[in-house]
Amino acid sequence: MSGTLLIVDDEPHIRTLLEQSLEELEDAGVRLLSAVDGAEALATIRSERPDVVFLDVMMPRLNGFDVCAAVKSDPRLSGVTVVLLTAKGQEVDRQRGDEVGADLYLTKPFDPDDLLATAERLLGVH
Repeated sequence: MSGTLLIVDDEPHIRTLLEQSLEELEDAGVRLLSAVDGAEALATIRSERPDVVFLDVMMPRLNGFDVCAAVKSDPRLSGVTVVLLTAKGQEVDRQRGDEVGADLYLTKPFDPDDLLATAERLLGVH
């Protein structure tokens, strides 16, 4: 089972950290894509239909909540799992994440091993 995972973060060093944390998924046939903001993320999600999106919340143009809401309201994207990544562990953000249909919620800073394990579980990679 392979799949596609999209990494979305407007901060280059965080994007690189995410890519490095998840690069061994490529050995299992998973395609890793990345986007630098919400608008690019939405365009990529619509064109590539990734299985899983690791989506930063605080971004210019479109934030993660807006992207998640757009994905979850589009029936053609019903198979896309959205994991919101945020530096904010505040309850109000989790509630907002739930409202827009986020499948999971991970708080930065994240443990690379936990991140990889989450991705493997969501993609069905062992």
